Amino acid sequence: LEILMAEIEYFYSAHSAFAYLGSAELSRICAAHDVTIIHKPVLLTPVVEAQGSQPFRARTQAHVDYYFGREIERWAEFRDVPVVKFRPTYHDADYSLASGMIISLGETGAATDKLAHALLEAHWRDDVDLSDRETLTRIASELGHDADSLLEKAASDEAQNQLRMNSDWAREQSVFGSPTYIVDGDPFYGQDRLALVERALNQPFAPSTFTNPSVG
Repeated sequence: LEILMAEIEYFYSAHSAFAYLGSAELSRICAAHDVTIIHKPVLLTPVVEAQGSQPFRARTQAHVDYYFGREIERWAEFRDVPVVKFRPTYHDADYSLASGMIISLGETGAATDKLAHALLEAHWRDDVDLSDRETLTRIASELGHDADSLLEKAASDEAQNQLRMNSDWAREQSVFGSPTYIVDGDPFYGQDRLALVERALNQPFAPSTFTNPSVG
């Protein structure tokens, strides 16, 4: 009999704080349960705007201060993950090339897992610019890749079209933030839901009984 390995569809942006904070825990869960991560990098701003949310550059200073100044710090301490003590310098830079690098390695596999984590870590621990080719070359080389070849593939129409397709699919499925983990069709938004993700791998949750009555 063919044994099908469980999968988690993983929607995230390559510069997402909470994708980074949950990255090591996601890897632990997947290793413990023999689960494959299906990487789906997205362009976050059009995804969140499609659901009526504002990108961070349009939010109030109080919200930004809480998000970057307290929420991230607490989760970093809880997860024992190193983070910079300020909003990353290049947080608003174009990360489509970095996303293309992940896509070019394929949706699954150890190489993709490691690169995705390395990019998130570089942004949030080391304050690097994910749009800088020299920086991306260094990260790829340190992981043993042919950096020039990988960056060429990452910039290709094929990789960039796939990034847009991932983003379009996320909008159509009402994904409204990064990271979102989908287990057998059931979405979990936010790395603070990883305990529920792990539970779903062992015992799926009952289907939702929520109804939204029409307003007459």
